[in-house]
Amino acid sequence: MSLRVRSTSRRTSSLSLRVLALLSVLAALPTGALAADPVYPPGSRFGFEPAEDMVVSRRFTGFERQAGGATVSVVELPPQAYKDLTANFTDENLKSQGLVVKTREPLKLADGREGLLFTGEQPIEQPAGAPALHKWVFLVSDPTVTGIIIGQTLPAAESDEAMRAMLTSVRVRPALTLDQQVAALPFRVTETAGFRPVRVLGGNSVLYTDGPKDQMMNLEQPILVLAEAVQPAPSAEQRDAFAKAALYSNQTMKDFAIERSQGFRQNGADWHEIVARATDVPSGTPVVVSQTIRFQPDGYFRAVGVVRAQDRETMLPRFRKVVDAITF
Repeated sequence: MSLRVRSTSRRTSSLSLRVLALLSVLAALPTGALAADPVYPPGSRFGFEPAEDMVVSRRFTGFERQAGGATVSVVELPPQAYKDLTANFTDENLKSQGLVVKTREPLKLADGREGLLFTGEQPIEQPAGAPALHKWVFLVSDPTVTGIIIGQTLPAAESDEAMRAMLTSVRVRPALTLDQQVAALPFRVTETAGFRPVRVLGGNSVLYTDGPKDQMMNLEQPILVLAEAVQPAPSAEQRDAFAKAALYSNQTMKDFAIERSQGFRQNGADWHEIVARATDVPSGTPVVVSQTIRFQPDGYFRAVGVVRAQDRETMLPRFRKVVDAITF
């Protein structure tokens, strides 16, 4: 779906596009009686007084109703994004993403922060004749972070008053340290094998490296990404194909040549491991990729290590040492 936005920079346009695209894909969440204290999703700076039956989601950063029908998701952006987003979130741009805006309301929160609350509906195209989603988009400004809070409910799943109360109960806590973000992950990294964390993404994944640089060009340093996904896991017969498809989905690499692809049992769980040669697209550098997946009843854990081909003998055992020590 195309989107034309007026923006002060190409970066802002790209940011607005990615954010607006969220409006058409995130699922809905309801509310009820509010709790007394804000609850913060793991790793998130934004906390809320969740409505009745709303719990922290394991699928995304935010909350969802256990019985279904309502969601509240949170996206964190740099503080300067607030001004650009408020300018680009026009009724026309939002409508192009399926949100028909009914109200646009500037708010002053209890702690003095500014906010801009949009309410409206998003038609459901499939199945035909299905009721429209009720939707809230709340932009929250803080000197250190911008929050985009997206609430969605099915009709009658939650009252507008309850959803509004939950969204406007938002509180922003100080920035978490990297160690605190790692500690909030849904798994424990008990052995780093000399790697250090660089950043945590989405509350469920972490990037490690070995070397002084946080921004790595041309794979000057090895990288190891650990992530957990909560979604239906493939059957035993589909796991090899699933693992290969996951490997090939990395668009920063090409010319894959699998050296080893095998399943195994470890500590009572089913795993799958691939070691492959490839080419790093941006630099043309030959690399070796190690992908290990742990299958769980409600999802899977995936570890992907990438290293320059000449360093494979020292790095592959270290990748495996980290993965073998992960606890859940």
